[in-house]
Amino acid sequence: MELAIIGLGKMGLNMATRLVRGGHRVVGFARSKETVEEAIKHGVDGAFSLEESVSKLTSSPKIVWVMVPSGKTTTETIEKVASLLKPGDIIIDGGNSNYKETIAHAAMLEAKGIEFADCGTSGGIWGLTEGYSLMIGGKVEVTEKLNPIFETLAPAKDLGWGRVGPHGAGHYVKMIHNGIEYGMMQAFAEGFGILKSKKEFGLDLSQVSHIWQHGSVVRSWLLDLAANALDEDTELKDIKPWVADSGEGRWTVFESIDLDVPAPVITLALQMRFASRDEENYPARMLAALRNQFGGHAIKKAE
Repeated sequence: MELAIIGLGKMGLNMATRLVRGGHRVVGFARSKETVEEAIKHGVDGAFSLEESVSKLTSSPKIVWVMVPSGKTTTETIEKVASLLKPGDIIIDGGNSNYKETIAHAAMLEAKGIEFADCGTSGGIWGLTEGYSLMIGGKVEVTEKLNPIFETLAPAKDLGWGRVGPHGAGHYVKMIHNGIEYGMMQAFAEGFGILKSKKEFGLDLSQVSHIWQHGSVVRSWLLDLAANALDEDTELKDIKPWVADSGEGRWTVFESIDLDVPAPVITLALQMRFASRDEENYPARMLAALRNQFGGHAIKKAE
């Protein structure tokens, strides 16, 4: 099959490369000329504009995979691509869009006669070699046409991917997936933090992580990645304790509130990411001041 990938960031380029290796023809576009030139080295047919990327597709229906930042950028890109396509052509949103926006995109495209699928995509920079976990939403008859693409991107033809429901379902499942990921990452971070603080045992955290990788109930890909990081630097000295969130964790918490489903672990994991960015940490200063006011507890002065 052939398709165009719009957005050749690290993940987009790796996906394009995996598809090329799997025998697909991929037209790739990015705003950066240098990025497109790099993609060409990997066997991608480079395009230097949206118009060129669509015009280079020769098969019908034309298939365009959008892999750009969620929100306004995704909406604008989908609208622009739609203006270049004909009824029956297909757009796939493989980014981390909010599922509510995805449902709106599907309705907008349906009015134009353009088919649509949303594909929650997990695998990060490792997807090129390990394959991607793909959570797909859309019409059955449309997603089935795209199966050869999904089979190539996934870890195996029958593993790690599937249509999970109608438009929006793919991004919804990916959103919850990322919320769970927040909680798992926070648990590992806290556990290793406690281990590091037990100074009298002189624990080798890298060694511990490798012990846990085999036979332990907490063995996982995240643990493997933790082991990699600890092998490089047990102290993590060169890493600033500032953690971003890409949006899905927040959306998962909002959804838990809307559905009256308690999600304290995911919620607290999200809050801890916020705390990591607060260099001023005014609430902690206020706590110290209050303890001093009512109990005369000592205050450590800022340097």
